[in-house]
Amino acid sequence: MEKKWTFLNNHALVLLCLARKPNATLREVAELVGITERATQIIVRDLVECRVLYRERVGRRNRYRIDETQHLRHPLKDKHTVGELIHMLLDPEESVS
Repeated sequence: MEKKWTFLNNHALVLLCLARKPNATLREVAELVGITERATQIIVRDLVECRVLYRERVGRRNRYRIDETQHLRHPLKDKHTVGELIHMLLDPEESVS
């Protein structure tokens, strides 16, 4: 049986989804990442609390904006920014919020 693992954790994957589609619902993000909607809510709350992600209410939906200047949180990569990570992983035609 092949082990399923990834180089990016769920926080990075959620952030990448919201960079691609800032108006995505948390249900849409959860489906793309492969986690529950509740887990996605917790991750978004974590990202908002550490000021990497900002939530703006637009009508009945949320729109998310990423602060690309925030530094990554682990000592091995804290010299790099969230923006660097996102730009490395997005295709050139994909927009960043």
